Amino acid sequence: MRILCTNDDGVHARGLDSLVRIARELSDDVWIVAPHEEQSGAARALTLANPIRIRQYDERRFSVSGTPSDAVMMATQKLLGDKAPDLVLSGVNNGQNLAEDVTVSGTIAGAFQGMSLGIPSIALSLARLNRDKARWATPEVHAPSIIKRLLDAGWPSDVVINVNFPDRDPDDVGGIEVTEQGRRDDFKLFIEERRDLRGGKYYWYGYEQSLSNPPAGVDLRAVYDGRISITPLHLALTHEDSRARLSRVFAQPKGERG
Repeated sequence: MRILCTNDDGVHARGLDSLVRIARELSDDVWIVAPHEEQSGAARALTLANPIRIRQYDERRFSVSGTPSDAVMMATQKLLGDKAPDLVLSGVNNGQNLAEDVTVSGTIAGAFQGMSLGIPSIALSLARLNRDKARWATPEVHAPSIIKRLLDAGWPSDVVINVNFPDRDPDDVGGIEVTEQGRRDDFKLFIEERRDLRGGKYYWYGYEQSLSNPPAGVDLRAVYDGRISITPLHLALTHEDSRARLSRVFAQPKGERG
């Protein structure tokens, strides 16, 4: 089995080292293609207005001057030769990708890019809820068996698997739960204004560090309670109830609309 490893934290990120360790528990044909630098929040962006440059570190390790989606595209179309990967692993992200995170996450975007190319793809992230130091041993211990079970079970070709590991040591993990995507009740993104040494303004995005109160069965609750969350995600964004209602509205002659 040929495995492609990518991420959004950059080719030198600690989480990518963990991902490669996980991949090598599954195969000896492991390739790494990741962004030169951190691309957190890049979502599914492709670099269309600038050239993409490649750096090679060894026979199977490369970086690209672009996004996670660029990395997967370059890997599959140029760098891996005539054999495409059988599996794309994206991560291990330094921080959880839960709830609304999934729409902006470069980690999940790397998996979606693999899925769009017909390759089974899994995103892996490690929560950082209570500690300054990431517990990399947790995904390293638990991910290989989870991935094996996922591959044995299979999943639809238009789905990616989003796996989040809790902020706990490996032996303290409270199990595995298959969840649905949650929604935060207190998601707060703010902009802080600062000034440089010449008096010019610049800005940083930031998050208020507080936990929401999610219901049982969603990804947030599982990770908050110390369980590994596995969420199948897909790109079908149509809201069917609204589509049906609007179809009825626009099917009416103009003069009959209420």
